[in-house]
Amino acid sequence: MNILVTGAEGQLGRAIRRAAEGSADRYIFTDVAELDITDPEAVERAVAEWEVDVIINCAAYTNVERAEEDEAKALLLNATAVEYLAEAAKANNALLIHISTDYVFMGGCCGLLTEESYPQPLSAYGRTKLAGERAIEQSGCHYMIVRTAWLYSEWGSNFVKTMLRLMAERREVRVVSDQLGTPTYAGDLAAALVRIIGERNFHEGVFHYTNMGECSWWQFACEIARRAGIEGCRVMPCTTAEYGAKAPRPHYSVLSKEKFVRTFGIDIPEWQESLQRCIDELRA
Repeated sequence: MNILVTGAEGQLGRAIRRAAEGSADRYIFTDVAELDITDPEAVERAVAEWEVDVIINCAAYTNVERAEEDEAKALLLNATAVEYLAEAAKANNALLIHISTDYVFMGGCCGLLTEESYPQPLSAYGRTKLAGERAIEQSGCHYMIVRTAWLYSEWGSNFVKTMLRLMAERREVRVVSDQLGTPTYAGDLAAALVRIIGERNFHEGVFHYTNMGECSWWQFACEIARRAGIEGCRVMPCTTAEYGAKAPRPHYSVLSKEKFVRTFGIDIPEWQESLQRCIDELRA
């Protein structure tokens, strides 16, 4: 099989590159330099010429704060480009695996969010990601939409790497304690996607994947400090209002993974276990 991976220089794209090492399938890794997914003719040409069987779309506009000021740019990458990928997938009878987000939900005070929960995004980022989902569903292509949350890895800019840096530089950091979700190690999600493809275990629809468990950002930061052995920096909780972010975020966006586990038969690690593996990799 030929698998096209877009956004290959991002966290998940790089994790898929590592997970696919030794695969019998042919993985084609592209970023904007190799394929501009906002160009519909380029997308159609690439999918046809490379005889693509599966597209994994990891490309996205993910700067939640900046999207509030430039929703048009976020919409171009998170929805319009996704529509082009879906059209190319349909024209070439390929499967589109699209990565989405918990931010398509408003998030309540409690209760796991399932694939059937009503999406009601609070932010421009969430709105544009939901628009991308809708474009896929209306395209008629074969698709899997995989919603994830709080993604981190050894690469790029993410919460784990930022916390490790700030904790090394400061004696105190403030972290929001009234937003609850689940951290997701990109290596785990990448391994799951590569396994699904390798086993040809394809099922269409919407699925949720994060690591198991839940925590607040503050609890996440405390666990980072503990597992990294950092003692010289205090991790102080604060409210969302006190932190003062521009973009509104869901207060509780823990995704249910029951459908994913039942459908694909893949065990999902607890978030603390995966965090340790990432920290070990960063410290190696």
